[in-house]
Amino acid sequence: MEIRSLFALPLLAALVVPATAQRKPARPQITRPDGPVWDTIRKNCTRCHGIDDYAFFALDKSGWDKLIDSKHGATKFAMSGSERGLLVDYLAANFGPATKPFPRTYVPQEISDFFSDPEAYRLLNRACTGCHALDHVDKQRNKEEGWRAIVLDMRERGASISDHEVEQLVEWLGRVRGTNQDK
Repeated sequence: MEIRSLFALPLLAALVVPATAQRKPARPQITRPDGPVWDTIRKNCTRCHGIDDYAFFALDKSGWDKLIDSKHGATKFAMSGSERGLLVDYLAANFGPATKPFPRTYVPQEISDFFSDPEAYRLLNRACTGCHALDHVDKQRNKEEGWRAIVLDMRERGASISDHEVEQLVEWLGRVRGTNQDK
């Protein structure tokens, strides 16, 4: 009987460990660079997103240049040529074609109940205004996929919002704060 108990203990311990301790992290864990690269990232990147966003890509220098242009065009922020070169060199060296991009594990759920304007604003007030004003949301226009990336990023930063609420909010934002055609 005692030998069976010894074998049962690890099994019992595995069952008792909370489910959250068994899950893989939802975001990649990136080691922050130091020196001029960190200064450039802090000045130009982290006001909108974390450095872990880079781990979702595996691009060469040309690919990083194109991604920076497509995501951040010249109208959104001004980065000096030397800063951009430093950043692109860092990204290509650490998140280049030889690396494996971190998988995006979130799968959008289908929804059948859609937010009305008052319901959406109640959720925005509950989940978003602890960190920023709603005019931050009201001034933006994005496609649904862009809104989904933003809402999921905000949830990773601490916004209390369920998967179902993510999809309801994304649908509403796409409808009410969406873009025309391919903008």
